[in-house]
Amino acid sequence: MMKTIGVLTSGGDAPGMNAAVRAVVRTAASLGMTVKGIRRGYNGLIEGDIIDLDIRSVSDIIHRGGTVLYTARSPRFKTEEGMAEAIANCKRFGIEGIAVIGGDGSYRGARDLSLRGIPCVGIPGTIDNDISSTQYTIGFDTAMNTAMEMVDKIRDTAQSHDRCSVVEVMGRRAGYIALQTGIAVGATAILVPEVEVKIDDVIQKIRDTQKTGKKHFIVVVAEGIGGVEDIAKKIEESTGIETRATVLGHVQRGGSPTVRDRVMATQMGYAAVELLNKGIGNRVICYRDGKIVNEDIYEALNMKKPFDDDMYNIAHVTSI
Repeated sequence: MMKTIGVLTSGGDAPGMNAAVRAVVRTAASLGMTVKGIRRGYNGLIEGDIIDLDIRSVSDIIHRGGTVLYTARSPRFKTEEGMAEAIANCKRFGIEGIAVIGGDGSYRGARDLSLRGIPCVGIPGTIDNDISSTQYTIGFDTAMNTAMEMVDKIRDTAQSHDRCSVVEVMGRRAGYIALQTGIAVGATAILVPEVEVKIDDVIQKIRDTQKTGKKHFIVVVAEGIGGVEDIAKKIEESTGIETRATVLGHVQRGGSPTVRDRVMATQMGYAAVELLNKGIGNRVICYRDGKIVNEDIYEALNMKKPFDDDMYNIAHVTSI
């Protein structure tokens, strides 16, 4: 049984990370464990930027976006020297295991620490929902709802002027935000990295939809596709429809987490501490088919996440 564990957030921030931190601290307290908050991810572990957390210090954070522990990416942690400093600080602060909240990059760090004697459990926190071992990641629902609200506002003005709006949402290597947001806003076309679509096909879809009497259009584009200005220009040149491009950007990372993200983060944080309390590390928490389970980090990092082709087809069929 561990006496002291650490918790950190790493990589891009995601709404719900604070709820996960809260769950880790309070679950640990219920088991008689103390918790150290490691600030600014693995950088904080290397630099000793570590604070005490208790049940009161995590009060009133469940509804807050971002992360109270801050976050950063750490090139130094990838070096043997940086890893040695991190492990030395674990021993200095009495940290026997760590709950790591983040994405695949954070998992690699957790794996490396686990292999060197500091058991770590990963909790999936990323708005992109692109971690292969889990069907859901903390922050995804909030990011989609934020994107949906922004696109709804853009559509109001697009409708008023009979325009086409090309909207870029986050998702550099994955199109999950774009796909579900696109369905939710009734986008005429959705462009994602997983499916090859030519701009001529998008233009033809707009023309076909025009024939049904529709006069304004939304095209949702994942960040990994990029070039929204060029896409907008080509649509306007080919159709004569006034077309504007909008990049939503980091607004999607912020904001108060939704019910789903708060509840999922709480369940996952609880599950992570249960493993650490048993001395089990080198695992990641996953959501699969309605259940919270766990997986070996190595296996998790080598999994491939299939794209939901059925949902993409539904989006295409219902967007006319």
